[in-house]
Amino acid sequence: MTVDFKRLALPGVQRLQPYQGGKPIEELERELGISGAIKLASNENPLGLSSVARKAIEASLVDGARYPDGNGFYLKQKLAERLSVSTNQITLGNGSNDVLELISRGFLGSEHNAIFSEHAFVVYQLAITAQNAKAVVVPALNWGHDLKAMAAAADDNTRLMFIANPNNPTGTWVSLADIEDLLKALSRQVLVVIDEAYFEYVDKPEYGSALSLLEKFPNLVITRTFSKAYGLASLRVGYSVSHPDVADILNRVRQPFNINSLALAAALAVLDDQDYLNHSIEINRSGYSQLVAGFDELGLDYIPSAGNFISVHIPGDVQAIYQSLLQLGVIVRPIGLYGMPNHLRVSIGLPEENQRFLVALEQLLSERGGS
Repeated sequence: MTVDFKRLALPGVQRLQPYQGGKPIEELERELGISGAIKLASNENPLGLSSVARKAIEASLVDGARYPDGNGFYLKQKLAERLSVSTNQITLGNGSNDVLELISRGFLGSEHNAIFSEHAFVVYQLAITAQNAKAVVVPALNWGHDLKAMAAAADDNTRLMFIANPNNPTGTWVSLADIEDLLKALSRQVLVVIDEAYFEYVDKPEYGSALSLLEKFPNLVITRTFSKAYGLASLRVGYSVSHPDVADILNRVRQPFNINSLALAAALAVLDDQDYLNHSIEINRSGYSQLVAGFDELGLDYIPSAGNFISVHIPGDVQAIYQSLLQLGVIVRPIGLYGMPNHLRVSIGLPEENQRFLVALEQLLSERGGS
């Protein structure tokens, strides 16, 4: 007897499509039989793992046969001190993606809806759909969040609103004042999740972390990650800061050991590695200038970004350019999935990586123009 196992799955899960990450370097090199490929596709830190994190990981291997501290006591304690919050306001996750899913699992049912912007991080849609809740997608304004329209979209069934600030993949950002106005306009029954995965990179005067609004608005949740500016993407460490009652709900649905000991040790160590963080920010700032100068020279439009990536408009067949870049050993990210079929998202790399990408792109565009 044949069984249709997909029909046995929960309704929301049946409607999901698996998340597709950036193509790994080893996969491309294996497929094409090449070496020396570069990856500018997944907004990773081009500096690699810091020496401080490496030493902490090595030291933690002594207890590798033991379960990790499921509560993450020391990491929570240091985060609480650094952020001037209480430890009972912090929820740790296997990357901030994990926390976003916990929020959806804790607060969304099939009778609810959750709001996010067009061109926003695809994980919001996945987390909402998995709960069989309704996703309300608000049209973007100049590639970014239209907060007034998002507030107007809320109704009695709205439980969550996701705002990425800066937003991935557009790199757009909203001001702290506009976030406060949004919170004033919403019912307190709507949890507003401000995803600050890239906040360390932002140098815009009107920008500010929503953490400063938490005491005033208990329905606010801020999520952050160690994957970007701190260079721990492979170890998967993220966290949220919220009202203690919200954190209590998240910890009820959280897996007991969702962060491993190596990740806990590395995250604890890099919080004190200011030199690495400063270097990450500086290499990102100079790399941004390098890439936008190259785009200007090529006559390409791009979306100004506050993150560690830039989305650039490519004339003609974007997929053809993407595939040709792969043949040259350069991995970037097509973002048609985000409703942006004419853009490539390019992570900011080391100077030589940025230059290699620009040279390859210029070559391909020149060949196209001459054909």
